[in-house]
Amino acid sequence: MTRGGQSGPDRDIVVTMAGFVRTLRAAGMVADTGRFEAMLRALHTLDVRRGVDAYWAGRLTLCTGPEDIARFDAAFAAYFGGEIPRNAALGLQKTPSRVVGITALDTLDGETDAPTETQELATEASDTDLLRQADFATLTDEQREEVRRMLAQLAAVGPTRRSLRTEAAARGDVDPRRVLRAMLRRGGETVELPRKSKRDRPRRIVLLLDVSGSMEPYAEAYLRFAHTLSRRRPAVEVFTIGTRLTRITRAMSARDPDAALKAVAAAVPDWSGGTRLGELLQAFLDRWGQRGMARGAVVVIASDGWERGEVDLLADQMARLRRLARAVVWVNPHVGKEGFAPTAAGMSAALPHIDRLVSGHSVEAFAELAKLLSEDFLRAARLWPVPRSAA
Repeated sequence: MTRGGQSGPDRDIVVTMAGFVRTLRAAGMVADTGRFEAMLRALHTLDVRRGVDAYWAGRLTLCTGPEDIARFDAAFAAYFGGEIPRNAALGLQKTPSRVVGITALDTLDGETDAPTETQELATEASDTDLLRQADFATLTDEQREEVRRMLAQLAAVGPTRRSLRTEAAARGDVDPRRVLRAMLRRGGETVELPRKSKRDRPRRIVLLLDVSGSMEPYAEAYLRFAHTLSRRRPAVEVFTIGTRLTRITRAMSARDPDAALKAVAAAVPDWSGGTRLGELLQAFLDRWGQRGMARGAVVVIASDGWERGEVDLLADQMARLRRLARAVVWVNPHVGKEGFAPTAAGMSAALPHIDRLVSGHSVEAFAELAKLLSEDFLRAARLWPVPRSAA
């Protein structure tokens, strides 16, 4: 790297670090162009030939959160070789990792044995990426354990709403009370005009999770996603639906996901039974939704739409729900699969009253759902038209 009068890093370093960024992307990290440029600026300020400087320049600019640190360390180990700085490795990994060393960055022309390790990392990253996209119903026991870890690490922010309460702000409406108090302190003179704006509060999210027989391969993953959402943000209500409606919000409050699922298993009496979506949705609205739980909330219904009850009742209750809720999201594990069409009786009846129909068969699909729930959206364009047979 050139310093002083030079404007940026050497071209060889840029090419080498571009290859490293591609390795990070293969490992599942974002590592976009903006972060890459930030890393190059950091390397220009530091000494690229010092392993500690190079490590921290990359880690502080390319990692988007704690979940990226282990991937970053593994990528550095595979791409450059060497040891992680001692203070960087403490408490971050269960096993020691190897990372950039001085000799690795000295030889930027590719005369090292790193490509072999890079190929191994690329294979591991490809396996991880495939696992994120794998259907929950096809996983082995070993893969399920890894998927559980991935679900526990999903980001969950959630939508917000404007409160009636206000707070001091740099911009907004003039706050008459604070203006009056300021004038009293200054003997009646007006020196400043304090302003106020409405607060943002978390918008409630209500999850209705189908635990009937047809949803059995996906039920555990849906419950673990609900636990992650409940632990990461306030104002989340969780119910199971099958032949009965069961509120499991309290069970989801357990810190450990396995303990939460055990509590849910003890509380839910209708695992792997039939599905009466219309009746249970009516029960939810009569007991909780109409009284305020569904008002202004984002309601997420996770089901494949197989209805054994009255389809007309489901359509009526979905219309009723849509009038109360801010938005209705339907998660179907079969969306996106080859040949899928929303032709199941329950799905066809509910479709006209849904804002978004999304997939829910994999970790990647849940990541997209979490991102969707972080948006405070209004009625959006429906992803599927109403089938003619249901019109």
